[in-house]
Amino acid sequence: MIQQYIDIKNEHKDCLLLFRVGDFYELFFEDAKIGAKALEIALTSRDGEDGIPLAGIPCHALDTYLAKLLRQGYKVAICDQVEDPKQAKGIVKREVVKIVTPGTIIDENLLDAKDNNFMCALACYGNKAGLAFVDNSTGQFFYTEGRLSFESINRIISKYLPSECIVSSEFPLLSKLRRLTLNISIHEVNAEVTSDFNPLLEQIINHKAGLEAVKLLICYLAETQKNSLAHLNKIDYINLNQYMNLDYTSIRNLELITTIKENRKKGSLLSVIDKTESAMGGRKLKQWLLSPLLNIEEINHRLNMVDSLLEDGLLLKNLKDCIGQIYDLERLSTKVAYQTVNPKDLVALKNSLQKIPQIKELLIKSNTKSLVSLANRLCSLDRLANIIEQGIVSSPPTTIKDGGVIKPGFNKELDDLIYTANNGRKLLAEYEEEEKTKTGIKSLKVRYNKVFGYYIEVTKSNLDLVPESYIRKQTLTNAERYYTENLKRYEELILGASEKIIQLEYELFCEIRSSVLECIEEIQNNSNVLGELDCLCSFATLSIDNNYCKPRLSNDDEISIVNGRHPVIEETIGRKNFISNNTLLDCQDNQVLVITGPNMAGKSTYMRQVALITLLAQIGCYVPAEEAKIGIVDRIFTRVGASDDLSSGQSTFMVEMTELANILKNATSKSLILLDEVGRGTSTFDGMSIAQSAIEYLLEKDKIGAKTLFATHYHQLTSLEDKFNGVKNYSIAVQEKNDSITFLHSIKKGGSDRSYGIQVAKLAGVPSPVIQRSNDILKVIEEDSVTKKQVSTTQQDIFDLIDNKNQEFINEIKDINVDEITPMEALIILQKLQKKVKNC
Repeated sequence: MIQQYIDIKNEHKDCLLLFRVGDFYELFFEDAKIGAKALEIALTSRDGEDGIPLAGIPCHALDTYLAKLLRQGYKVAICDQVEDPKQAKGIVKREVVKIVTPGTIIDENLLDAKDNNFMCALACYGNKAGLAFVDNSTGQFFYTEGRLSFESINRIISKYLPSECIVSSEFPLLSKLRRLTLNISIHEVNAEVTSDFNPLLEQIINHKAGLEAVKLLICYLAETQKNSLAHLNKIDYINLNQYMNLDYTSIRNLELITTIKENRKKGSLLSVIDKTESAMGGRKLKQWLLSPLLNIEEINHRLNMVDSLLEDGLLLKNLKDCIGQIYDLERLSTKVAYQTVNPKDLVALKNSLQKIPQIKELLIKSNTKSLVSLANRLCSLDRLANIIEQGIVSSPPTTIKDGGVIKPGFNKELDDLIYTANNGRKLLAEYEEEEKTKTGIKSLKVRYNKVFGYYIEVTKSNLDLVPESYIRKQTLTNAERYYTENLKRYEELILGASEKIIQLEYELFCEIRSSVLECIEEIQNNSNVLGELDCLCSFATLSIDNNYCKPRLSNDDEISIVNGRHPVIEETIGRKNFISNNTLLDCQDNQVLVITGPNMAGKSTYMRQVALITLLAQIGCYVPAEEAKIGIVDRIFTRVGASDDLSSGQSTFMVEMTELANILKNATSKSLILLDEVGRGTSTFDGMSIAQSAIEYLLEKDKIGAKTLFATHYHQLTSLEDKFNGVKNYSIAVQEKNDSITFLHSIKKGGSDRSYGIQVAKLAGVPSPVIQRSNDILKVIEEDSVTKKQVSTTQQDIFDLIDNKNQEFINEIKDINVDEITPMEALIILQKLQKKVKNC
């Protein structure tokens, strides 16, 4: 058996091999050491202390342990027994039936219902990079291609956050990809596509780099899954120019999907706007959120459908009720293709399909063109629903092994077998009575045991009445046991019925499953449409619950928001407690808004809310404001807060400047830029210089000319309003009373000349002695600053005096060779010069 393990392991060296032995999956040798540590289980050994390292897990707990290994990035080969051990001659035959990797998981117990689990493939052709993405659990498959650069590849990967990335070993940027800190498993593969996938590949036209990536992905799936990939029947091309470009920094800083601090969904924008009823809708909403539209017609198409849902509250309620009863059709389709679907899944599918005609009818009755168009895209699968309805009992067991799955009346042969099995005792009782009558043996009994099966027992006093047709089976002290040809037939019928029932039910179940497989494309299509409808219902519900308004989209450069609110903050503190603010941005007089004010007053909140309102408008959602006019934005850039990137050896300031460089290189006049405290990571004068230079660069129409919100503590930058057209000063209103301040959280025109740092420290709970001492020190510094200015003036007068009256002194300074003197010599020279100055 160990030799068998070694042979199989040699074929899967890059995997942890889970080797089925009875009721356990076992790992041996180095795999055992790795697995024991990763799974926190005991490491033992086979054949004593110095034997082969061994670690094992129970088969019934495979999913739990498999999830742990996948989360740590391991590839796992599942090696099962592929023949009945009772019938095996010698070592039972074993094969790897599946290779499970972080990106190939289809088990819904290991996945988040409302999250995709993408796997990515990277390839190149010429100077272009091809990227292909697949969610193996749903069948969603798409590709794109673009410039072969780490920056562009990183931006796309960061958007979809695949759990696994596969590349060829020759990929030129492989080493850089390995430095990505996005928790992505990266594997090198080289493979060739079989002819089975040619129809899929024929869908790819004129995208050579994209085609190479798709091939790589298909090969990897075929190699690891060792199963049908029928759920991968359509592949879409994603034109990145159709969507707002969001990089990882902006996605993270705006907390679109998860929070910065705890990396949790709760507290993110997604958590606030997600009112979806289904897993399909939840996944679709996340994709929409990360891919805001640029085409006004498409955006308005979504907004108009939300309009229609808002106008008919009963329609909205009925649609949400129906969608909430629909199973995850995408992941169900994959289970059908992989033949892992169970009877309960098919009943769930039937119940889901039976809701589709009702949804279609609701949409058509709305008499709204856009909603009717959605209805027309839905496929009625009444025939398939009827097959499942007629074939599967309404409350089946989870597995097919125990029987009781197929409905009575669906198959006559099965009905007869079930009748035989259920009425076996009755049939035997009838046979016993018949034999008693025929033979005249009143004490004759039909009995059963596991050794002899069914037999007829006759006491010795009645042996003379036993017919010749009885065949002796066993002799006892007081009786004889016999069997007959008829009894043997009954035995075969009764004992074989249960086994035949299980086998026939399985065959019938497979027939029904095949009927589902034939409709897999229609099921996936319905899933896509229902996901969209669920998102639109979510937008309508959100608008009602949170009092959002319909935005007006335009192709000009103006963003005008009346009483805008931060969608997440207002949810946290309550809408009544949130202070709304107006915004006016354009590429003319209001291009750069310089926002000053103390920390904690709300500068970052205000900036983010403008970005979030813009983004929500471009996904076709209503927005938290009284009014909103949004000029289409092609990218949102954020530079809001920085931290040391220790993994790559970058300081806070280096991270800050890297992000600023990215913005200045890639922003266009259609971009929206959020810059918060640029330059704070270095000295005041350096930081202020960089901040002002960045503003001037952003203002230049031939350079960028982008709409920018610029929050700063450098109050000197407020002077730019007088120097440049397009700069406007705003500040956060603060109410002062005695030595305390109250944040009013409202934006007002005009700059602020104070940061209120000590007052903020007091609000934050810094102890009173520290606050008092801070005030004392501040007074000294301010006085010292005045003195230094006076000293500076005096020193200038002295040097003027020296210059006029003591040329010898000047010459002496000029003759000093600072490159050759020692520190001690320099100190002596300085003392002499000081004496001369004092004597002047």
